[in-house]
Amino acid sequence: MALDLLKDSGTPLDEQRFTWRDLVRKPISKLDDDAFTRVRIILMNGIEHESVLFKHFAARASNGELRLPLALARRVDHFQQTQVNWLLSPDMSPIETTIAYEQVAIEVTSSLAQQEPDPYLAQAYRFALLEDFDHLYRYSALLDRLEGKDANNILQSYTDIAPGRPTSVEHRHPSDDIRQHYDRTRATLATKLNAMTITAGEMQTHDYYMNIGPLFADPVARQLYAEIAAIEEQHVTHYGSFSDPGESLLEQWLLHEANEAWDYWSCVESETNPRIKAIWERFLDYELGQLHLVRELMKKHERRDPAEILGAAPAPIQFKSHRDFYRKVLANEVDLRTHGTQFVPKGEESRASIEQRKILNSEGSPSDTVAAGYQWYPGGELARNVVNF
Repeated sequence: MALDLLKDSGTPLDEQRFTWRDLVRKPISKLDDDAFTRVRIILMNGIEHESVLFKHFAARASNGELRLPLALARRVDHFQQTQVNWLLSPDMSPIETTIAYEQVAIEVTSSLAQQEPDPYLAQAYRFALLEDFDHLYRYSALLDRLEGKDANNILQSYTDIAPGRPTSVEHRHPSDDIRQHYDRTRATLATKLNAMTITAGEMQTHDYYMNIGPLFADPVARQLYAEIAAIEEQHVTHYGSFSDPGESLLEQWLLHEANEAWDYWSCVESETNPRIKAIWERFLDYELGQLHLVRELMKKHERRDPAEILGAAPAPIQFKSHRDFYRKVLANEVDLRTHGTQFVPKGEESRASIEQRKILNSEGSPSDTVAAGYQWYPGGELARNVVNF
């Protein structure tokens, strides 16, 4: 199906309704459903989470006339997020859910990196991708050692379990995490939607780790979540700085709604579970209805044509294994570091980042500790030990 961000009207906002039974649907199966159905669910939960946060911030900064439409749309976003997030399987442990979150980061970032038209930003996607790749490896070691489980049961052989840029060397000074932003007057719609999608996903991951980390009794697990949550905060800084600060509040809102519609459309185009696909189709119509509302608000309050900002929808996100792509990136770019806004060879890294990392790692690195001697093996370390015995 085609997606027209300038003409499709979708479901009117006042017809976007829910009941409690409607909100809490039958969850997917941890093992029987395709892993990419779960990838889509986690991504869209993050997209809705970001939309709710944005509308709260926008309401505080807006005039009285925009506060009610923001509240109306925000309430629907909250209900959409509830229905999406409650689709996750209840028999997944917090670490298994973490493994799923990192699979989302790797495969979605890989897709966006390959379709990003701005070379500098494409490099920025590849840079952070190698860090998420390493996080999956560290959490896989934790899952094996605390629960005796193979992370590949969650990944379903779509995503590699191997070291990336070591988490212990990812810690940077804030001055080395800010990137050059795109120019809102020249950047393609794809660049803007890519940035919104990845920022939402990383914000969700950061918040999840901050909430889950304190629930563990194991001291290394608690430290590992603290360490990787800090990198996720860096990633939110990294990706969040892509956006042009010159965008008006209504322009940002318009892009948020267009982004949600594009993301749901991407899910519709690739979903293999008919029951879940029906949810994506419904929420695509809901987002188009909200987009229609903001198009009209922009005409009224800024006297601007939304066509100045929106255009043809980019190609959908490719929800598939990108193994060949990230293996190539890993081979060629694992030693890249940053100095200010630039990506540089390891030997040219900022002194500020080196000093910050030295302090943080002065008593050891949890990510090094948890993966010491670990190498992924089908079935996990217990299976390997049984075979060797």
